[in-house]
Amino acid sequence: MSEEDMRKKHEWMSKLEKEGRLKANPTEDHAIGLRTMQNPIRRKILKLLYGGSLSLEEIGEEISLNSSLVKFHVEMLENALYVDRIENSEPLAYQISPRGEGYLVNVEEAK
Repeated sequence: MSEEDMRKKHEWMSKLEKEGRLKANPTEDHAIGLRTMQNPIRRKILKLLYGGSLSLEEIGEEISLNSSLVKFHVEMLENALYVDRIENSEPLAYQISPRGEGYLVNVEEAK
């Protein structure tokens, strides 16, 4: 991991800590991550976001899913810290997080 990647990850972790989004129990955190990534639709969404940020509508168009299902899956990915909401984006957009990138690099084939 490059110094730039380490800096980016550290900034991301600090932001999550300030927002109170980090789980106190690492076992719970891992269980949530495992359950989240068992779904092939969520893995597909994560791979889409690896290419750049997308709105919920764009994600739905790419994978042929209705808006309520896209929102459900993206919120699960966000809760498990694999994606981040882009603040003040209009329409609302999401991007892959450092954790999501790590998952794709270490577990899934990113491309």
